[in-house]
Amino acid sequence: MRFARTIGAISFALIAIGGAGAEISSPIPKAVSENDYVAINRAEAELGRLLFWDPILSGNKNISCGTCHHPRFGTSDGVSLSLGEGGIGLGPERRADPENHPEQRIPRNSPALFNLGAKEFTVLFHDGRIEVDPSRPSGLRTPLGDDMVAGFSNILSAQNMFPVLSQDEMAGHYGENDISKAVRQGLITGKGGAWDIIAKRVAALSAYADGFAALDPEIGTSRDLTFADISNAIAAFVAFEWRSDESPFDQHLRGEAPLSTEALAGKELFYGRAGCGTCHTGAFQTDHSFHVAGVPQFGPGKAARFESHNRDEGRFRVTGRADDLYRFRTPSLRNVAHTAPYGHSGSHRDLRDFIAFHADPGDALLTYAPDPGTAPVFYASGDAQIGIGDDFTAIQAKIEMPDVDLNSDDLDALMAFMNALTDQQAIDGRLGIPDKVPSGLPVDR
Repeated sequence: MRFARTIGAISFALIAIGGAGAEISSPIPKAVSENDYVAINRAEAELGRLLFWDPILSGNKNISCGTCHHPRFGTSDGVSLSLGEGGIGLGPERRADPENHPEQRIPRNSPALFNLGAKEFTVLFHDGRIEVDPSRPSGLRTPLGDDMVAGFSNILSAQNMFPVLSQDEMAGHYGENDISKAVRQGLITGKGGAWDIIAKRVAALSAYADGFAALDPEIGTSRDLTFADISNAIAAFVAFEWRSDESPFDQHLRGEAPLSTEALAGKELFYGRAGCGTCHTGAFQTDHSFHVAGVPQFGPGKAARFESHNRDEGRFRVTGRADDLYRFRTPSLRNVAHTAPYGHSGSHRDLRDFIAFHADPGDALLTYAPDPGTAPVFYASGDAQIGIGDDFTAIQAKIEMPDVDLNSDDLDALMAFMNALTDQQAIDGRLGIPDKVPSGLPVDR
């Protein structure tokens, strides 16, 4: 079988390929070291902290990065499918604003942010639509194609460009503000584009202007502040704030402390008979590849505005290859016990239930029914966007893993191991939520 928690996110998928009666069948990872991470400029990270929590980056100045990536919810938002623009409240309490109703629910689960500053993360998002690609002028392959500008320090920085350009996440509804208007016109880069508008907003605040000038004296003198500068600072913050390598499992790998008896049994199952370590491999328990794990489609699906289906075809929408239908990226499992709901669609709220579901995903998929409490209310009279996908049989036919027999004791042991991946310092964050931000706008707490 494969356990899959497709964040994000990624949000996680436990994916495993089993071998009955096998001993340890996948290599136990080495302890994480400093060399596994990109170098961080602390001053840049501290500036990025303010930007991460500042709603100034959103079109209507009402949503920050922290709205959907909050430490209270394991750096996700505690719901299956988020409400971005047009939503009010935080986490499971978020609801549609009756005065400014959302156009559409965000179609995938908000991924957690742990260890994204590690060097091995060269592909991001549930479908991998942004990847390191040295052959491109920007060094990255993204949906922007050749219009993608240089200046982003790494893939984590480039990832930040997507939410601010999404009308359903941060940009805003049609015609609501200067950023949403630019996005709808396809004006992203260059003067007057969405990124330029955001950069000018930030540069107009002296705390940010002074902070960036201290990082690079050319900013504000020989050149203007760019969105890439802003994004680089946010990336430095995320990499610093949510680095996670102090869990009981990490201490065990370093020989500093033993795992509990039950967690040790779960570790042996994970890397042995259950086969989870086949895909959740390496220091951060991901092969960074894409697999069909049979996660049920839940919600509106990933469709263009002119399409009328509620499918989410995963990696296929990036590559166009039939073999990639319903494939989603293997996420890291660090702090997975705190990042519910699970699956690329947030299909399951309970991790133990999610693991059990993937022991027999084919049959379980066809009988799946969404929990009505999993996603925030979209319509007061009933939520038309809380439905299930129209292609479960097609998903079932693509599942790649055999079943694995897991009894209640096995599930308990695996849960003990999942809990041993929790690093409370990383969940809390090293710098924490600021008391205020330079814009003076409210900070989500």
